Amino acid sequence: MDLKELTKNKFLRALLLFMVVLLPWFIAIIIVNNSSEKEEAVTVKIINYKADSLSSPVDHSKFEILQQKFETPQQVTEACLTCHNKTGNDIMHTSHWKWARPYVNEKGDTIELGKKNIINNFCIGIESNEPRCTSCHIGYGWKNKDFDFTAEKNIDCIICHDQTGSYKKFPTAAGNPVTEETMFDGKKFLPPNFNSIAQNVGLPKRENCGSCHYFGGGGNNVKHGDIEKVLTKTTRDIDIHMGIDGENMTCTACHASDKHDIQGQLYSVSSYNQNRTTCEQCHTETPHENKILNQHTDRVACQTCHIPTYAKDAPTKMNWDWSTAGRHNEDGSITVEKDSNGTMAYHGMKGDFKWEKNVKPEYYWFNGNAKHYLVGDKVEDTTLPVQINTLLGNYADANAKIIPVKVHRAKQIFDPINKILIVPHLFGKDSTSYWKNFDWNKASITGMKVVNLPYSGKYSFINTEMYWPLSHMVSAREDALSCVDCHSRDGRLANLAGFYMPGRDYSQILDTIGFLLIILSFVAVVIHGLLRYFSKK
Repeated sequence: MDLKELTKNKFLRALLLFMVVLLPWFIAIIIVNNSSEKEEAVTVKIINYKADSLSSPVDHSKFEILQQKFETPQQVTEACLTCHNKTGNDIMHTSHWKWARPYVNEKGDTIELGKKNIINNFCIGIESNEPRCTSCHIGYGWKNKDFDFTAEKNIDCIICHDQTGSYKKFPTAAGNPVTEETMFDGKKFLPPNFNSIAQNVGLPKRENCGSCHYFGGGGNNVKHGDIEKVLTKTTRDIDIHMGIDGENMTCTACHASDKHDIQGQLYSVSSYNQNRTTCEQCHTETPHENKILNQHTDRVACQTCHIPTYAKDAPTKMNWDWSTAGRHNEDGSITVEKDSNGTMAYHGMKGDFKWEKNVKPEYYWFNGNAKHYLVGDKVEDTTLPVQINTLLGNYADANAKIIPVKVHRAKQIFDPINKILIVPHLFGKDSTSYWKNFDWNKASITGMKVVNLPYSGKYSFINTEMYWPLSHMVSAREDALSCVDCHSRDGRLANLAGFYMPGRDYSQILDTIGFLLIILSFVAVVIHGLLRYFSKK
């Protein structure tokens, strides 16, 4: 049958018109619908991963030097260093010891920046508050600015290597354990058995890392939102990597170390775009068999799709209002209020808190670098929240990717005359400590004197924001975000401006033109058919 004969057949003519005019629209609809479905179950690429050995290659109970009677933790360290005689020097070059990393400020100067001198919007700053804040330092005795960072005997080897689970630092003792049975915040602390611990050390376990990292900010999951004690023994629905029914990986599987310098960065505290831990180390830049998904990895971080929520087990603190602190009950005791879930909603020493569970992240462009508010920086616009740390990057930056973030918002003390954030003296038994006498003015005088900054004698409170990139509590493939979670007008990336994204962005003019073209296509088909019909008649 030639083309001329084909066009004489009414059915075939209609079929031809359908294929030419309507079929492309149906194909487009099918493609869009299929792209909204989740990726089929395929094998994810994994390279460069070797499971950690959970046992130490050495039986320390056999060493004679560890048979002696230890009276202090420093004596344990000195015994450790007799064999590990270069380790002390290695540790003193790490951020875990220095609590600082190199940071290039806006003037181009390289400074040491970290927990030891940064300001945050949780407990604000450690200076003048060291014995409380340094309870998680890997050392003993950091009570003030005179701490000797060169004394190797003050390195706490046990906190990372204890295998007995019995060793604990006391929360207010500058990194030291207790010397006698002591109660704190309803918990009992016992003096460690240093002999038993020294003979039972090995590679760090989740409990070792978590003893500090789970409880940053004064409680479980307060700060990070994606690092909490449930990870010690969890399931794949909480974290596919650490779940005992998943990959059952330890912290050091990703956070490996070289001379005790542990891989990984905490961009909320200090930024040093080196020695980072990334998903691509194991999964490559193209981890999917689906080509469309692999195209996303250039501009979308793995965590963006694979961490749909965080704080999956315990709630995390999302807001801290210091301005309401100071309330006491009629009997003079500090006011404490809990919500219906038993979570601390108000504490007279600290103010009001807001907590959330199963939180959807906020999303930002990030190129691996951040800018930090440095102690003493002036706040030019007091109508906007102060950015404690600003994640750098945008759509035009080829190195930037969209990442999921926990944003902690707070209201903290501020000098409205000098226009700088105040580092208050909170902890201590002296007459100017806020947690002792609840006088913000006295606490500000002492705190600002310690950091060598002026204080006007006036204080107020200002809104602040702090950004915590998320990398833990990774969900399995079947629980990851689908395309429509982002590619829709009310999707997760609705507030991320500066670029065009199909399914989210639209133009009224273009939408109208497209709609009219569809109508005109159908009208043209009808008119064409009618003309052919009547012309034949």
